[in-house]
Amino acid sequence: PGRIIAAIQQAKTDNPLILLDEIDKLGNDFRGDPASALLEVLDPEQNYSFRDHYLEVPYDLSHVMFITTANTTDTIPQALLDRMEVIKLSGYTEEEKYHIAKLHLLPKQIGMNALQSSQLRVSKRAMLDVIRLYTREAGVRQLERELSKLCRRAVLRLKENDEEKQSVTMRNLDSFLGKPKYRYDVIEKEDPIGVVTGLAWTAVGGDTLSIEVGVSSGSGKVELTGSLGDVMKESAKVSLAYIRSREDVHEEHPEFPEKMDIHVHVPEGAVPKDGPSAGVTLATAIYSALMQKPVHHDMAMTGELTIRGRVLPIGGLKEKIIAAHRAGVKRVLIPEDNKRDIEDIPDSVLKDVDVIPVAKVEDILTYAIV
Repeated sequence: PGRIIAAIQQAKTDNPLILLDEIDKLGNDFRGDPASALLEVLDPEQNYSFRDHYLEVPYDLSHVMFITTANTTDTIPQALLDRMEVIKLSGYTEEEKYHIAKLHLLPKQIGMNALQSSQLRVSKRAMLDVIRLYTREAGVRQLERELSKLCRRAVLRLKENDEEKQSVTMRNLDSFLGKPKYRYDVIEKEDPIGVVTGLAWTAVGGDTLSIEVGVSSGSGKVELTGSLGDVMKESAKVSLAYIRSREDVHEEHPEFPEKMDIHVHVPEGAVPKDGPSAGVTLATAIYSALMQKPVHHDMAMTGELTIRGRVLPIGGLKEKIIAAHRAGVKRVLIPEDNKRDIEDIPDSVLKDVDVIPVAKVEDILTYAIV
């Protein structure tokens, strides 16, 4: 029989739960297209008379519960996606990864490397540095590999130095795992002019995004650099249009924009960046640079901007706030419509970060400008 019928035969029940893993990696070749076959399997309007091509006998699959997993829905055919109810799960937070590593991954690797729990001690700060500086992922697969490497190095040191135990701290972590593979941004120590901290969502979690704006006399040109995508470029244009409409800007610079050039840069130029959620950050940075007014260094913001100055909701708020907390941010400005998402943020983060909902850019400038 085929795989579906074989699974039912193995379960020995008419209504099993069948898990189809990594469905986003389906391929097709001269032997057929699995996605087309799954259309009939997953469609409740058709699967009551599913025909197995090996048995050539109709079978009722309407009682079977199918669960599929995928890392992204972008590569799943739309017709197949329409037959599923999509449930999106965010990646683990740093705090969750720490507890998973402490309670499960590290004890597992200690046992697999013939160690006793009393022979290896890893401090909390060291474990968090492993998560932040040696891994960048939504799950914990790479984290387990790094802990395995750490245990192997501990075994080697125990044998070479004839010691009874090893302690891993922040200071000696690099002697176990080598130089850090990644880095994370830390906020400025002074209130800068024309530099604002934004927040971004990525497939491996949230990240901070420093946006820099420079203003000089010229002919009204606008330069955008930093590997910006089309949507982010449009956000920059919308932000500039809003700033042009402000009376206080024209009072300060009557020649703006005809005789002033603006350069917007988002550092780490080799990393592609896109999305509309940096609109308010771009507007604040442009305003700060034009008016020569500093911005609070311990503040970050996120939100889509309209030409009329409204702040629209964004996605990935939980991951963004966690990234801000990691960077040392004390206050985060978010769209008013994202207030309902605050309850998803861990209490350990909200304890240190003040999340402030805003509806208009006017409110953002009031909070952000020193």
